Amino acid sequence: METLTIRRPDDWHVHLRDGAVLEGVLPYTARQFARAIIMPNLSPPMTDCAGVAAYRARIMAALPAGMDFTPLMTLYLTDGTDPDEVERGFAGGVFVAAKLYPAHATTGSAHGVTDVANIRAVLERMAAIGMPLLVHGEVTDAHVDIFDREAVFIERTLAPLVRDLPALKVVFEHVTTEEAVRFVTCAGPNVAATITPQHLHINRNAMLVGGIRPHMYCLPVAKREQHRLALRKAATSGSAKFFLGTDSAPHAVGAKEAACGCAGIFNAPFAIESYADVFEEEGALDKFEAFASLNGPAFYGLSVNEATVTLEKAPQPVPASIDANGTSIVPFHAGDTLGWRLRL
Repeated sequence: METLTIRRPDDWHVHLRDGAVLEGVLPYTARQFARAIIMPNLSPPMTDCAGVAAYRARIMAALPAGMDFTPLMTLYLTDGTDPDEVERGFAGGVFVAAKLYPAHATTGSAHGVTDVANIRAVLERMAAIGMPLLVHGEVTDAHVDIFDREAVFIERTLAPLVRDLPALKVVFEHVTTEEAVRFVTCAGPNVAATITPQHLHINRNAMLVGGIRPHMYCLPVAKREQHRLALRKAATSGSAKFFLGTDSAPHAVGAKEAACGCAGIFNAPFAIESYADVFEEEGALDKFEAFASLNGPAFYGLSVNEATVTLEKAPQPVPASIDANGTSIVPFHAGDTLGWRLRL
């Protein structure tokens, strides 16, 4: 196959940051994706309708002229989130979903939820109005090994939540383990998951073998090879429960290459090409459109994009670094060459 044409895809999980960095990274997402679910973990986080609406306005102001892109906004849940504010913002189209960050689980989660019981009224309201809950699925207990935090979260928090609120739509974001794949596969139709390109390409060796490689560090952290293989099988299976979500998370080089480096991988510049390589390697290019362009809209109750994009079988070199409007960022696959190229 020399070319592959699919409906224009969407990114169901991306970090665009704010200010100058927003202006620098937004075009990379907008060149590929018609829509994207925008994460709300700014500083301060987007915890009410006014803040989310103002952030959306800044995104649209930063969008280069001529680019067709729609940001789908999310609300950051805290222990004190008001159910009425949630319903008001959802009904008014200010945001399409709410994000659950367990407190201190990842970058920008310090204001997150300390116990799911604290937002029970919010979750019940969301279930009643059909509003999706987007979940960063890790526990934060100090005694739980970082490589086990997703599996423990499923057992301790997510399984009881889905059991108790079967009408709640849940996206288990950036899943990283075979336990997560099994849980989502076996759950009812209201549970789905996103998968990142990095978790399809790398296991924890990429971060730890031959020295500490900070640009391969993200949260949830990459796991053993058995988990990577389970994710590849799920993504390329054709199951409507799994869809594209890059979790692209830009950080300046200095913030990554530090004594306490930030978690996050900036994969936006060549995300669709990165995914295409995986589907080709798995002999599943015929299932790529469903994963990238169809499953996400179906779960969110949105129409499929009418426009198409074409990938061609051609070398796509990835630069060692990218200048994001004055901030140097190392992209995923830096220095490598991908096998597919998005035809622009």
